[in-house]
Amino acid sequence: MSRRQSSRPSSAASYSSRSSTLDGELRLECKAAFLCLFDDLSEEITSKEDLISALQQTGRNPTNRSLTKYWTRDTRSLTFDDFVHICKKEPVTTADDLMKAFRKVDLNGDGYISLDELYKLMTTRGERMSKSDVQDIIEEVDENRDGRLDYREFCNMMISTAEDCKKLSLKVMEKKERRKQRRGNADDNRSVTSRRDQGPHDYPKPSPRGKRDLKPAVSSRSSKLSEPRNLREWTHIRSNGCFFLDQEEGIVSHKYQLYLPTASNVWITIHPIKIIESAPVPEFPIDTALFILKNKKLVTFTEQRDSKGKYGVRGDLEAGKYTIIPFSTGCRLKVSNHRNKQEAKLVKTDRDDKVVITKVFRKAIEELFQLSDLDGNGLLSRQEFNMFNLRSSGEEVADDEWNVVEENVELEDGEITKKGFIRLNEMEAEDNGGDAEDLWVTLTSHGFNKNLELDQACPYKIDVYTEECDDVEFKVTGIEPLSDSLNDYVCESVMAKGESSNSRDKRDILLHTYIGETRATVVAENKSRSPVKVNVDCSGSRNCSSNIDTLEPTVTVPANSTAIALHLMPEDERSDWCVKCE
Repeated sequence: MSRRQSSRPSSAASYSSRSSTLDGELRLECKAAFLCLFDDLSEEITSKEDLISALQQTGRNPTNRSLTKYWTRDTRSLTFDDFVHICKKEPVTTADDLMKAFRKVDLNGDGYISLDELYKLMTTRGERMSKSDVQDIIEEVDENRDGRLDYREFCNMMISTAEDCKKLSLKVMEKKERRKQRRGNADDNRSVTSRRDQGPHDYPKPSPRGKRDLKPAVSSRSSKLSEPRNLREWTHIRSNGCFFLDQEEGIVSHKYQLYLPTASNVWITIHPIKIIESAPVPEFPIDTALFILKNKKLVTFTEQRDSKGKYGVRGDLEAGKYTIIPFSTGCRLKVSNHRNKQEAKLVKTDRDDKVVITKVFRKAIEELFQLSDLDGNGLLSRQEFNMFNLRSSGEEVADDEWNVVEENVELEDGEITKKGFIRLNEMEAEDNGGDAEDLWVTLTSHGFNKNLELDQACPYKIDVYTEECDDVEFKVTGIEPLSDSLNDYVCESVMAKGESSNSRDKRDILLHTYIGETRATVVAENKSRSPVKVNVDCSGSRNCSSNIDTLEPTVTVPANSTAIALHLMPEDERSDWCVKCE
Protein backbone atom coordinates (compact mmCIF):
# COMPACT_ATOMS: atom_id res chain seq x y z
CA MET A 1 0.00 0.00 0.00
CA SER A 2 1.54 3.26 -1.11
CA ARG A 3 1.68 6.18 1.28
CA ARG A 4 0.80 9.62 0.04
CA GLN A 5 3.69 12.02 0.68
CA SER A 6 2.79 15.21 2.51
CA SER A 7 3.58 18.47 0.75
CA ARG A 8 4.03 20.23 4.12
CA PRO A 9 7.55 20.40 5.54
CA SER A 10 8.27 18.49 8.72
CA SER A 11 8.57 20.41 11.97
CA ALA A 12 12.31 19.71 11.98
CA ALA A 13 12.66 21.06 8.44
CA SER A 14 10.56 24.10 9.34
CA TYR A 15 12.73 24.76 12.39
CA SER A 16 15.88 24.32 10.31
CA SER A 17 14.57 26.82 7.76
CA ARG A 18 13.69 29.35 10.45
CA SER A 19 17.06 28.84 12.13
CA SER A 20 18.88 29.33 8.83
CA THR A 21 16.92 32.51 8.15
CA LEU A 22 17.66 33.87 11.62
CA ASP A 23 21.37 33.03 11.25
CA GLY A 24 21.43 34.83 7.90
CA GLU A 25 19.75 37.90 9.38
CA LEU A 26 22.16 37.91 12.33
CA ARG A 27 25.18 37.63 10.06
CA LEU A 28 23.91 40.52 7.92
CA GLU A 29 23.34 42.60 11.05
CA CYS A 30 26.84 41.78 12.30
CA LYS A 31 28.35 42.55 8.90
CA ALA A 32 26.69 45.99 8.84
CA ALA A 33 27.91 46.78 12.36
CA PHE A 34 31.44 45.56 11.59
CA LEU A 35 31.71 47.64 8.41
CA CYS A 36 30.68 50.74 10.35
CA LEU A 37 34.05 50.54 12.11
CA PHE A 38 36.25 48.81 9.54
CA ASP A 39 36.70 48.97 5.77
CA ASP A 40 36.74 45.22 5.19
CA LEU A 41 35.60 42.00 6.88
CA SER A 42 39.19 40.72 6.76
CA GLU A 43 40.23 43.33 9.33
CA GLU A 44 40.24 42.46 13.02
CA ILE A 45 38.95 44.01 16.23
CA THR A 46 42.08 44.94 18.16
CA SER A 47 40.72 46.57 21.31
CA LYS A 48 38.01 46.08 23.89
CA GLU A 49 36.68 49.55 23.08
CA ASP A 50 36.18 48.64 19.40
CA LEU A 51 34.38 45.45 20.46
CA ILE A 52 32.01 47.51 22.65
CA SER A 53 31.36 49.95 19.78
CA ALA A 54 30.64 47.11 17.33
CA LEU A 55 28.27 45.40 19.77
CA GLN A 56 26.43 48.65 20.39
CA GLN A 57 25.93 49.05 16.65
CA THR A 58 23.93 45.80 16.79
CA GLY A 59 21.79 47.01 19.71
CA ARG A 60 23.72 45.08 22.36
CA ASN A 61 25.06 46.64 25.54
CA PRO A 62 26.78 43.85 27.47
CA THR A 63 27.75 44.13 31.11
CA ASN A 64 31.40 44.40 32.08
CA ARG A 65 31.15 40.86 33.42
CA SER A 66 29.98 39.61 30.02
CA LEU A 67 32.74 41.50 28.23
CA THR A 68 35.42 39.75 30.27
CA LYS A 69 34.25 36.45 28.74
CA TYR A 70 34.80 37.74 25.21
CA TRP A 71 37.86 39.91 25.76
CA THR A 72 40.21 38.24 28.23
CA ARG A 73 43.70 39.22 29.31
CA ASP A 74 45.10 36.97 26.58
CA THR A 75 42.93 38.38 23.78
CA ARG A 76 44.87 40.29 21.15
CA SER A 77 42.30 40.47 18.35
CA LEU A 78 38.94 39.10 17.17
CA THR A 79 37.95 38.20 13.61
CA PHE A 80 34.58 38.90 12.04
CA ASP A 81 33.53 35.28 12.64
CA ASP A 82 34.48 35.68 16.31
CA PHE A 83 32.27 38.77 16.43
CA VAL A 84 29.31 36.88 14.92
CA HIS A 85 29.82 34.11 17.50
CA ILE A 86 29.73 36.69 20.31
CA CYS A 87 26.53 38.24 18.95
CA LYS A 88 24.90 34.80 18.93
CA LYS A 89 25.69 34.44 22.62
CA GLU A 90 24.98 38.02 23.70
CA PRO A 91 21.25 38.87 23.60
CA VAL A 92 19.99 42.19 22.29
CA THR A 93 18.92 44.53 25.06
CA THR A 94 15.11 44.57 25.09
CA ALA A 95 12.56 46.93 26.63
CA ASP A 96 11.76 44.28 29.24
CA ASP A 97 15.44 44.04 30.21
CA LEU A 98 15.62 47.77 30.67
CA MET A 99 12.34 47.89 32.57
CA LYS A 100 13.58 45.27 35.04
CA ALA A 101 16.86 47.11 35.52
CA PHE A 102 15.12 50.44 36.00
CA ARG A 103 12.70 49.01 38.58
CA LYS A 104 15.69 47.85 40.62
CA VAL A 105 17.13 51.35 40.48
CA ASP A 106 13.80 53.08 41.21
CA LEU A 107 14.20 52.59 44.96
CA ASN A 108 10.98 54.31 46.07
CA GLY A 109 8.87 52.75 43.31
CA ASP A 110 7.33 56.06 42.23
CA GLY A 111 7.77 55.34 38.49
CA TYR A 112 10.49 57.95 38.02
CA ILE A 113 14.27 57.86 37.94
CA SER A 114 16.32 60.65 39.47
CA LEU A 115 19.79 61.76 38.38
CA ASP A 116 21.46 59.80 41.18
CA GLU A 117 19.46 56.64 40.39
CA LEU A 118 20.23 56.83 36.66
CA TYR A 119 23.90 57.53 37.37
CA LYS A 120 24.09 54.36 39.44
CA LEU A 121 22.57 52.34 36.58
CA MET A 122 24.81 53.84 33.89
CA THR A 123 27.99 53.09 35.84
CA THR A 124 27.17 49.42 36.44
CA ARG A 125 26.01 48.38 32.93
CA GLY A 126 28.06 48.71 29.73
CA GLU A 127 30.52 51.56 29.30
CA ARG A 128 30.99 53.77 32.34
CA MET A 129 29.54 57.27 32.03
CA SER A 130 30.33 60.45 33.94
CA LYS A 131 27.69 62.26 35.99
CA SER A 132 27.67 65.11 33.47
CA ASP A 133 26.99 62.58 30.66
CA VAL A 134 24.02 61.23 32.61
CA GLN A 135 22.81 64.78 33.27
CA ASP A 136 22.91 65.44 29.51
CA ILE A 137 20.74 62.35 28.92
CA ILE A 138 18.15 63.53 31.43
CA GLU A 139 18.09 67.03 29.96
CA GLU A 140 17.59 65.62 26.46
CA VAL A 141 14.46 63.58 27.28
CA ASP A 142 13.11 65.40 30.36
CA GLU A 143 10.29 67.29 28.64
CA ASN A 144 8.75 68.87 31.74
CA ARG A 145 12.19 69.81 33.14
CA ASP A 146 11.51 68.39 36.61
CA GLY A 147 14.92 66.72 36.80
CA ARG A 148 13.63 63.12 36.68
CA LEU A 149 12.51 60.64 34.03
CA ASP A 150 9.48 58.54 33.32
CA TYR A 151 11.41 55.31 32.85
CA ARG A 152 8.90 53.75 30.44
CA GLU A 153 9.45 56.58 27.95
CA PHE A 154 13.17 56.35 28.51
CA CYS A 155 13.15 52.62 27.72
CA ASN A 156 11.33 53.31 24.45
CA MET A 157 13.89 55.94 23.57
CA MET A 158 16.79 53.54 24.25
CA ILE A 159 15.27 50.84 22.07
CA SER A 160 14.56 53.27 19.22
CA THR A 161 18.14 54.53 19.44
CA ALA A 162 19.44 50.97 19.07
CA GLU A 163 17.22 50.46 16.02
CA ASP A 164 18.50 53.71 14.52
CA CYS A 165 22.07 52.45 15.02
CA LYS A 166 21.27 49.23 13.16
CA LYS A 167 19.59 51.12 10.29
CA LEU A 168 22.57 53.45 10.01
CA SER A 169 24.96 50.48 9.99
CA LEU A 170 23.03 48.92 7.09
CA LYS A 171 23.19 52.17 5.13
CA VAL A 172 26.95 52.45 5.65
CA MET A 173 27.45 48.83 4.58
CA GLU A 174 25.32 49.27 1.45
CA LYS A 175 27.25 52.41 0.52
CA LYS A 176 30.61 50.62 0.85
CA GLU A 177 29.41 47.61 -1.12
CA ARG A 178 28.02 49.82 -3.91
CA ARG A 179 31.38 51.54 -4.19
CA LYS A 180 33.24 48.21 -4.36
CA GLN A 181 30.79 46.90 -6.93
CA ARG A 182 31.08 50.04 -9.00
CA ARG A 183 34.87 49.75 -9.03
CA GLY A 184 35.14 46.03 -9.59
CA ASN A 185 31.93 44.65 -11.08
CA ALA A 186 32.49 45.78 -14.60
CA ASP A 187 36.10 44.67 -14.37
CA ASP A 188 35.60 40.96 -13.60
CA ASN A 189 34.74 39.60 -17.04
CA ARG A 190 37.07 41.87 -18.88
CA SER A 191 40.04 41.39 -16.57
CA VAL A 192 39.80 37.62 -17.03
CA THR A 193 39.58 38.08 -20.78
CA SER A 194 42.45 40.55 -20.89
CA ARG A 195 44.75 38.22 -18.97
CA ARG A 196 43.90 35.36 -21.31
CA ASP A 197 44.02 37.32 -24.56
CA GLN A 198 46.52 40.07 -23.89
CA GLY A 199 48.35 39.52 -27.12
CA PRO A 200 52.00 40.36 -27.59
CA HIS A 201 52.47 42.28 -24.33
CA ASP A 202 51.68 40.53 -21.06
CA TYR A 203 51.75 43.41 -18.53
CA PRO A 204 49.36 45.07 -16.05
CA LYS A 205 47.47 47.79 -17.89
CA PRO A 206 47.53 51.19 -16.23
CA SER A 207 44.14 52.00 -17.73
CA PRO A 208 41.01 50.67 -15.99
CA ARG A 209 39.22 47.54 -17.04
CA GLY A 210 35.92 49.15 -16.12
CA LYS A 211 34.82 52.55 -17.41
CA ARG A 212 34.10 55.56 -15.19
CA ASP A 213 32.21 58.68 -16.31
CA LEU A 214 34.23 61.65 -15.06
CA LYS A 215 32.89 64.55 -16.43
CA PRO A 216 26.70 86.83 10.81
CA ALA A 217 30.30 87.23 11.80
CA VAL A 218 33.42 88.61 10.16
CA SER A 219 36.46 86.40 10.49
CA SER A 220 38.64 87.48 13.38
CA ARG A 221 41.34 84.86 12.78
CA SER A 222 43.85 87.27 11.29
CA SER A 223 47.03 85.61 12.57
CA LYS A 224 49.28 84.63 9.68
CA LEU A 225 51.20 81.41 9.35
CA SER A 226 54.81 81.80 10.47
CA GLU A 227 57.39 79.02 10.58
CA PRO A 228 59.71 78.28 13.51
CA ARG A 229 62.95 80.28 13.46
CA ASN A 230 65.31 77.31 13.79
CA LEU A 231 63.47 75.11 11.25
CA ARG A 232 66.68 74.28 9.36
CA GLU A 233 67.87 72.31 12.38
CA TRP A 234 64.73 70.13 12.47
CA THR A 235 64.36 66.71 10.81
CA HIS A 236 62.47 67.14 7.52
CA ILE A 237 60.48 64.64 5.44
CA ARG A 238 57.96 65.35 2.69
CA SER A 239 55.58 63.87 0.15
CA ASN A 240 53.53 65.11 -2.77
CA GLY A 241 49.90 64.18 -3.32
CA CYS A 242 46.85 65.30 -5.23
CA PHE A 243 43.17 66.13 -4.95
CA PHE A 244 41.17 64.59 -7.82
CA LEU A 245 37.62 65.49 -8.80
CA ASP A 246 35.17 62.63 -9.27
CA GLN A 247 31.55 63.30 -10.24
CA GLU A 248 30.35 60.31 -8.23
CA GLU A 249 32.64 60.48 -5.19
CA GLY A 250 33.42 64.19 -4.96
CA ILE A 251 37.00 65.08 -4.06
CA VAL A 252 39.38 62.12 -3.82
CA SER A 253 42.81 62.38 -2.21
CA HIS A 254 45.85 60.48 -1.05
CA LYS A 255 46.05 59.79 2.69
CA TYR A 256 49.14 59.28 4.83
CA GLN A 257 50.58 57.74 7.98
CA LEU A 258 53.06 59.52 10.25
CA TYR A 259 55.07 57.49 12.75
CA LEU A 260 56.93 59.18 15.61
CA PRO A 261 59.09 56.76 17.65
CA THR A 262 59.41 59.46 20.34
CA ALA A 263 57.37 62.50 21.35
CA SER A 264 58.30 65.68 19.50
CA ASN A 265 57.42 69.23 18.65
CA VAL A 266 56.18 69.13 15.03
CA TRP A 267 55.57 71.61 12.24
CA ILE A 268 53.37 70.22 9.44
CA THR A 269 52.32 72.17 6.34
CA ILE A 270 50.42 71.61 3.11
CA HIS A 271 50.18 73.83 0.04
CA PRO A 272 49.14 73.50 -3.61
CA ILE A 273 51.96 73.16 -6.12
CA LYS A 274 52.29 73.42 -9.88
CA ILE A 275 54.31 70.50 -11.18
CA ILE A 276 52.60 70.30 -14.57
CA GLU A 277 52.91 72.90 -17.29
CA SER A 278 49.33 72.40 -18.56
CA ALA A 279 47.76 73.13 -15.18
CA PRO A 280 45.94 76.51 -15.11
CA VAL A 281 47.04 79.08 -12.54
CA PRO A 282 44.06 80.23 -10.43
CA GLU A 283 43.75 83.87 -9.36
CA PHE A 284 43.56 82.74 -5.72
CA PRO A 285 45.07 79.48 -4.43
CA ILE A 286 42.91 76.38 -4.04
CA ASP A 287 42.39 75.80 -0.33
CA THR A 288 44.16 72.90 1.33
CA ALA A 289 44.17 71.67 4.91
CA LEU A 290 45.31 68.72 7.04
CA PHE A 291 43.41 66.74 9.64
CA ILE A 292 45.63 64.79 12.04
CA LEU A 293 44.12 61.71 13.74
CA LYS A 294 45.32 59.15 16.25
CA ASN A 295 43.40 55.95 17.01
CA LYS A 296 40.52 57.32 14.87
CA LYS A 297 40.25 60.42 17.06
CA LEU A 298 40.86 63.98 15.90
CA VAL A 299 44.06 65.44 17.36
CA THR A 300 44.30 68.75 15.51
CA PHE A 301 43.87 70.39 12.11
CA THR A 302 45.48 73.26 10.19
CA GLU A 303 43.89 76.70 10.56
CA GLN A 304 46.50 79.34 9.74
CA ARG A 305 47.56 80.19 6.17
CA ASP A 306 50.17 82.39 4.54
CA SER A 307 49.64 84.63 1.51
CA LYS A 308 50.76 81.92 -0.93
CA GLY A 309 48.21 79.33 0.19
CA LYS A 310 50.30 77.29 2.63
CA TYR A 311 48.40 75.97 5.66
CA GLY A 312 50.25 74.73 8.71
CA VAL A 313 50.01 73.57 12.31
CA ARG A 314 52.60 73.43 15.09
CA GLY A 315 52.37 71.51 18.34
CA ASP A 316 53.63 68.69 20.52
CA LEU A 317 52.69 65.16 19.46
CA GLU A 318 53.14 62.03 21.55
CA ALA A 319 54.99 59.01 20.19
CA GLY A 320 52.90 56.73 17.99
CA LYS A 321 51.16 56.41 14.62
CA TYR A 322 49.04 59.22 13.19
CA THR A 323 46.75 59.32 10.19
CA ILE A 324 47.18 62.47 8.08
CA ILE A 325 44.24 63.29 5.79
CA PRO A 326 44.44 66.25 3.36
CA PHE A 327 41.27 68.28 2.90
CA SER A 328 39.84 70.84 0.48
CA THR A 329 36.40 72.45 0.67
CA GLY A 330 35.70 72.26 -3.06
CA CYS A 331 34.86 75.98 -3.21
CA ARG A 332 37.57 76.56 -5.82
CA LEU A 333 38.22 73.03 -7.07
CA LYS A 334 35.08 72.33 -9.10
CA VAL A 335 34.01 70.27 -12.11
CA SER A 336 34.54 72.23 -15.34
CA ASN A 337 32.37 72.21 -18.43
CA HIS A 338 34.25 70.34 -21.17
CA ARG A 339 31.63 70.57 -23.88
CA ASN A 340 33.51 73.26 -25.75
CA LYS A 341 36.90 71.57 -25.43
CA GLN A 342 38.39 70.04 -28.54
CA GLU A 343 39.41 66.42 -27.97
CA ALA A 344 43.11 65.88 -28.40
CA LYS A 345 44.31 62.98 -30.51
CA LEU A 346 46.13 60.33 -28.46
CA VAL A 347 47.15 57.69 -31.05
CA LYS A 348 47.78 57.40 -34.77
CA THR A 349 49.24 54.92 -37.26
CA ASP A 350 52.64 55.40 -38.87
CA ARG A 351 53.74 54.57 -42.40
CA ASP A 352 54.06 50.91 -41.50
CA ASP A 353 50.47 50.90 -40.22
CA LYS A 354 51.75 50.54 -36.64
CA VAL A 355 49.88 52.17 -33.76
CA VAL A 356 51.95 54.91 -32.10
CA ILE A 357 51.16 57.60 -29.56
CA THR A 358 51.04 61.28 -30.52
CA LYS A 359 53.42 64.00 -29.26
CA VAL A 360 50.70 65.67 -27.20
CA PHE A 361 49.81 62.36 -25.54
CA ARG A 362 53.47 61.62 -24.82
CA LYS A 363 53.71 64.99 -23.08
CA ALA A 364 50.57 64.21 -21.06
CA ILE A 365 52.08 60.84 -20.03
CA GLU A 366 55.21 62.63 -18.83
CA GLU A 367 53.04 65.00 -16.80
CA LEU A 368 51.08 62.04 -15.44
CA PHE A 369 54.38 60.48 -14.39
CA GLN A 370 55.31 63.67 -12.51
CA LEU A 371 51.89 63.66 -10.83
CA SER A 372 52.40 60.06 -9.67
CA ASP A 373 55.98 60.56 -8.46
CA LEU A 374 55.01 61.32 -4.86
CA ASP A 375 58.53 61.42 -3.40
CA GLY A 376 59.88 63.51 -6.28
CA ASN A 377 62.89 61.28 -7.03
CA GLY A 378 62.14 60.97 -10.76
CA LEU A 379 61.10 57.30 -10.45
CA LEU A 380 57.91 55.37 -9.60
CA SER A 381 58.19 52.84 -6.79
CA ARG A 382 55.77 49.93 -6.60
CA GLN A 383 53.78 51.86 -3.96
CA GLU A 384 53.55 54.94 -6.20
CA PHE A 385 52.57 52.82 -9.21
CA ASN A 386 49.99 51.15 -6.98
CA MET A 387 48.46 54.54 -6.10
CA PHE A 388 48.36 55.38 -9.82
CA ASN A 389 46.63 52.09 -10.58
CA LEU A 390 44.12 52.53 -7.74
CA ARG A 391 43.05 55.88 -9.14
CA SER A 392 42.93 54.55 -12.71
CA SER A 393 41.08 51.30 -12.12
CA GLY A 394 40.31 50.88 -8.42
CA GLU A 395 42.65 47.86 -8.37
CA GLU A 396 45.93 47.31 -6.54
CA VAL A 397 48.95 45.93 -8.38
CA ALA A 398 49.26 42.22 -7.67
CA ASP A 399 52.62 40.50 -7.18
CA ASP A 400 52.48 38.73 -10.55
CA GLU A 401 51.63 42.00 -12.30
CA TRP A 402 54.55 43.81 -10.72
CA ASN A 403 56.84 40.92 -11.71
CA VAL A 404 55.76 41.41 -15.33
CA VAL A 405 56.49 45.14 -15.08
CA GLU A 406 59.97 44.37 -13.78
CA GLU A 407 60.59 42.01 -16.70
CA ASN A 408 59.33 44.26 -19.51
CA VAL A 409 60.05 47.95 -18.81
CA GLU A 410 63.07 50.01 -17.84
CA LEU A 411 63.74 50.17 -14.09
CA GLU A 412 66.30 51.95 -11.95
CA ASP A 413 67.00 50.67 -8.45
CA GLY A 414 63.81 48.61 -8.70
CA GLU A 415 61.63 51.60 -9.64
CA ILE A 416 59.96 52.53 -12.95
CA THR A 417 61.73 55.21 -14.98
CA LYS A 418 59.87 57.83 -16.99
CA LYS A 419 60.88 55.96 -20.15
CA GLY A 420 59.48 52.73 -18.70
CA PHE A 421 56.21 54.44 -17.78
CA ILE A 422 55.84 55.84 -21.29
CA ARG A 423 56.52 52.38 -22.70
CA LEU A 424 53.71 50.90 -20.57
CA ASN A 425 51.26 53.34 -22.13
CA GLU A 426 52.62 52.71 -25.63
CA MET A 427 52.06 48.98 -25.15
CA GLU A 428 48.54 49.74 -23.89
CA ALA A 429 47.76 51.67 -27.06
CA GLU A 430 49.22 48.91 -29.25
CA ASP A 431 47.27 46.14 -27.55
CA ASN A 432 44.03 48.12 -27.88
CA GLY A 433 44.56 48.42 -31.64
CA GLY A 434 44.47 52.21 -31.52
CA ASP A 435 41.26 52.44 -29.44
CA ALA A 436 41.87 55.37 -27.10
CA GLU A 437 38.89 54.84 -24.78
CA ASP A 438 40.86 53.20 -21.95
CA LEU A 439 43.62 55.77 -22.31
CA TRP A 440 41.09 58.58 -21.87
CA VAL A 441 39.66 56.99 -18.74
CA THR A 442 43.12 56.98 -17.17
CA LEU A 443 43.69 60.61 -18.12
CA THR A 444 40.31 61.93 -16.99
CA SER A 445 40.46 59.99 -13.71
CA HIS A 446 43.68 61.90 -12.98
CA GLY A 447 42.15 65.30 -13.74
CA PHE A 448 42.98 65.91 -17.41
CA ASN A 449 40.31 67.36 -19.69
CA LYS A 450 39.81 66.48 -23.34
CA ASN A 451 42.33 69.11 -24.36
CA LEU A 452 44.88 67.44 -22.04
CA GLU A 453 44.86 70.29 -19.52
CA LEU A 454 45.01 69.38 -15.83
CA ASP A 455 42.00 71.38 -14.58
CA GLN A 456 40.20 68.68 -12.56
CA ALA A 457 42.94 68.06 -10.00
CA CYS A 458 45.12 69.98 -7.56
CA PRO A 459 48.61 68.64 -6.72
CA TYR A 460 49.91 69.51 -3.27
CA LYS A 461 53.00 69.10 -1.12
CA ILE A 462 53.09 68.07 2.55
CA ASP A 463 56.16 68.90 4.67
CA VAL A 464 56.71 67.35 8.10
CA TYR A 465 59.34 68.81 10.44
CA THR A 466 60.18 67.30 13.85
CA GLU A 467 62.37 69.02 16.42
CA GLU A 468 63.24 66.18 18.83
CA CYS A 469 62.57 63.07 16.73
CA ASP A 470 65.01 61.87 14.05
CA ASP A 471 63.67 58.48 12.90
CA VAL A 472 60.42 59.79 11.45
CA GLU A 473 58.37 57.75 8.99
CA PHE A 474 55.88 59.42 6.65
CA LYS A 475 54.25 57.45 3.86
CA VAL A 476 51.19 57.37 1.63
CA THR A 477 48.76 54.61 2.64
CA GLY A 478 45.85 54.95 0.25
CA ILE A 479 43.65 57.08 -1.94
CA GLU A 480 39.95 57.57 -1.17
CA PRO A 481 37.05 60.05 -1.25
CA LEU A 482 37.25 62.75 1.42
CA SER A 483 33.56 62.26 2.27
CA ASP A 484 34.30 58.71 3.45
CA SER A 485 37.13 59.58 5.79
CA LEU A 486 36.65 63.17 6.87
CA ASN A 487 33.05 64.33 7.22
CA ASP A 488 32.69 63.30 10.87
CA TYR A 489 36.02 64.91 11.79
CA VAL A 490 35.17 68.14 9.96
CA CYS A 491 31.90 68.29 11.91
CA GLU A 492 33.78 67.63 15.14
CA SER A 493 36.28 70.41 14.44
CA VAL A 494 33.52 72.89 13.60
CA MET A 495 31.56 72.07 16.74
CA ALA A 496 34.71 72.38 18.85
CA LYS A 497 35.99 75.67 17.40
CA GLY A 498 32.92 77.34 15.92
CA GLU A 499 29.97 79.32 17.28
CA SER A 500 26.53 77.76 17.81
CA SER A 501 23.04 79.15 17.25
CA ASN A 502 19.50 77.77 17.20
CA SER A 503 17.88 77.10 13.87
CA ARG A 504 15.27 79.67 12.98
CA ASP A 505 12.46 77.18 12.33
CA LYS A 506 13.60 73.85 13.85
CA ARG A 507 13.45 73.31 17.60
CA ASP A 508 15.98 70.49 17.87
CA ILE A 509 18.48 71.84 15.32
CA LEU A 510 21.67 73.72 16.12
CA LEU A 511 23.82 75.45 13.50
CA HIS A 512 27.56 75.47 14.19
CA THR A 513 29.62 77.97 12.17
CA TYR A 514 33.42 77.91 12.04
CA ILE A 515 35.03 80.94 10.40
CA GLY A 516 38.73 80.74 9.67
CA GLU A 517 40.94 83.26 7.93
CA THR A 518 40.05 82.08 4.42
CA ARG A 519 37.33 79.46 4.83
CA ALA A 520 34.13 78.88 6.77
CA THR A 521 32.04 75.76 7.38
CA VAL A 522 28.46 75.43 8.59
CA VAL A 523 27.37 72.20 10.31
CA ALA A 524 23.79 71.29 11.22
CA GLU A 525 23.28 69.22 14.37
CA ASN A 526 20.05 67.26 14.84
CA LYS A 527 19.25 66.49 18.48
CA SER A 528 15.93 64.82 17.75
CA ARG A 529 15.18 61.12 17.28
CA SER A 530 14.07 61.50 13.65
CA PRO A 531 15.81 62.60 10.44
CA VAL A 532 15.21 66.28 9.71
CA LYS A 533 15.53 68.40 6.56
CA VAL A 534 17.25 71.64 7.46
CA ASN A 535 17.14 74.79 5.36
CA VAL A 536 20.27 76.88 5.89
CA ASP A 537 20.15 80.48 4.69
CA CYS A 538 23.54 82.12 4.10
CA SER A 539 22.23 84.56 1.48
CA GLY A 540 23.09 87.45 3.80
CA SER A 541 26.80 86.65 3.46
CA ARG A 542 29.01 89.03 1.51
CA ASN A 543 31.83 88.30 -0.94
CA CYS A 544 31.36 84.52 -0.51
CA SER A 545 31.33 81.50 -2.80
CA SER A 546 30.34 78.01 -1.69
CA ASN A 547 31.25 74.46 -2.59
CA ILE A 548 27.72 73.70 -3.82
CA ASP A 549 26.95 76.80 -5.94
CA THR A 550 24.21 78.03 -3.60
CA LEU A 551 24.07 79.99 -0.37
CA GLU A 552 20.71 78.48 0.63
CA PRO A 553 21.22 74.71 0.84
CA THR A 554 18.81 72.10 2.21
CA VAL A 555 20.52 69.25 4.04
CA THR A 556 19.03 66.07 5.54
CA VAL A 557 20.48 65.36 8.98
CA PRO A 558 20.04 61.84 10.48
CA ALA A 559 18.63 61.45 13.99
CA ASN A 560 21.05 62.43 16.77
CA SER A 561 23.70 63.25 14.20
CA THR A 562 25.43 66.03 12.28
CA ALA A 563 25.89 66.96 8.63
CA ILE A 564 27.93 69.53 6.73
CA ALA A 565 25.59 72.14 5.24
CA LEU A 566 28.17 73.99 3.14
CA HIS A 567 31.66 75.43 2.96
CA LEU A 568 32.35 79.09 2.16
CA MET A 569 35.37 81.05 0.94
CA PRO A 570 35.87 84.66 -0.10
CA GLU A 571 35.35 85.22 -3.82
CA ASP A 572 37.96 87.98 -3.74
CA GLU A 573 40.60 87.65 -1.02
CA ARG A 574 41.60 91.27 -1.51
CA SER A 575 38.26 92.41 -0.08
CA ASP A 576 36.56 91.87 3.27
CA TRP A 577 34.16 88.98 3.49
CA CYS A 578 31.26 88.35 5.84
CA VAL A 579 29.57 85.06 6.77
CA LYS A 580 25.97 85.26 7.96
CA CYS A 581 23.97 82.02 8.21
CA GLU A 582 20.70 81.16 9.94
